[in-house]
Amino acid sequence: MQETQDDAQVVERVAALDIGKAEVVCCVRVPSPTGSRRRAQEVRTFTTMTRSLMAMDDWLAGLGVTRVVMEATSDYWKPPFYLLEAAGFETWLVNARDVKHLPGRPKTDKLDAVWLCKVAERGMLRASFVPPAPIRQLRDLTRYRVDLVGERGREKNRVEKLLEDAGIKLSVVASDIFGVSGRAMMAALIAGERDPQALARLARSRMRTKLPELHEAFIGRFTAHHGFLLARMLAHVDEVNADILAVEDRIAEVVAPFAQAVATLDEIPGINVTTARAIIAEIGIDMTRFPTAGHLASWAKFAPGVKESAGKAKGNGATGHGNRYLARALGEAAVGAARTNTFLGERYRRITRRRGKKKAIVAVGRSLLVIIWQLLSTENTTFTDLGPDHYDNRGGTRRAVRNHIRGLQALGYQVTLQTAA
Repeated sequence: MQETQDDAQVVERVAALDIGKAEVVCCVRVPSPTGSRRRAQEVRTFTTMTRSLMAMDDWLAGLGVTRVVMEATSDYWKPPFYLLEAAGFETWLVNARDVKHLPGRPKTDKLDAVWLCKVAERGMLRASFVPPAPIRQLRDLTRYRVDLVGERGREKNRVEKLLEDAGIKLSVVASDIFGVSGRAMMAALIAGERDPQALARLARSRMRTKLPELHEAFIGRFTAHHGFLLARMLAHVDEVNADILAVEDRIAEVVAPFAQAVATLDEIPGINVTTARAIIAEIGIDMTRFPTAGHLASWAKFAPGVKESAGKAKGNGATGHGNRYLARALGEAAVGAARTNTFLGERYRRITRRRGKKKAIVAVGRSLLVIIWQLLSTENTTFTDLGPDHYDNRGGTRRAVRNHIRGLQALGYQVTLQTAA
């Protein structure tokens, strides 16, 4: 027999919340006042208004509740979670997938709250990662910036489709129709200019070498209808650009206390200041939440899932779906690192040859998470690149020597190695 550590001990005073948009059903389980081994239980319903939630806080505090557990239901969990957190409760947010109600039993909000409370008091749940308030503010800003950049991209695509509808082939000639030359030409179209030669002469810098192509590109059927829509679309693009600049300024203010962590991550190939801020906003700077780098990679879904049955591995080793904002930042960093002559770049190229680009991006993303965990876990640590020849000088050479020795020994030879002069 092998001894194991069992952490599933009963939490004496625990509460669980079943949260909806308008109501919160709260179940409390505490030791029985009679002194027996039985448990006392009470269920109350509160509205989600702040005054009612504060009354729930007072009720739980009067009962001596130490831990409050709730499911991650849309964004409805945030008001009670933040209030209970500020009141000093040990607040747990759990994945609804982990607390499914037993099949074959009736399902109501009250029964869900009771079931969640019973599971929580026996220590059968794991708390989800909820960063502290400063990181949450940074996360809101960086995520909003990502959404704004996506909205700007969608509006630019609408502009290109509108020009195609008018027969204007500007995007065929210019790599970026929203550059200085492209904006000047579209402004002239909105102002009523229809002469292809006059529009082509608005080109700047290197675009002037393409005047014949631009002349051909502006031969179309651009009408006042297209001009009205183009004016609205460009105005929207400018508004979004202004919003992005304002959000970036605010991010710079909020991230100031974490400037050292941002500078540390900025040293990693493929990671710039913007990406470093996005990564810190998603995982924070306190790595004690993740015991090892493997835990961080597993939480971020950058590690293959382990599924085994009857002694056989099941599935295709997929990583699953994790934090999409973190995955986006790590994917961009991995693609950037792939273009460098560094260890991460060589790792990407080696894996690409054998497994393809998608698996290489995930593998480099996991390597980035390991590096980030190491840098944030240890103070005064700086990044040192292993170099693109790391595999050849270490793993590759040693592995080749071992393989040759084994091959010769299998043929009956006794091998003695001596370094060449």
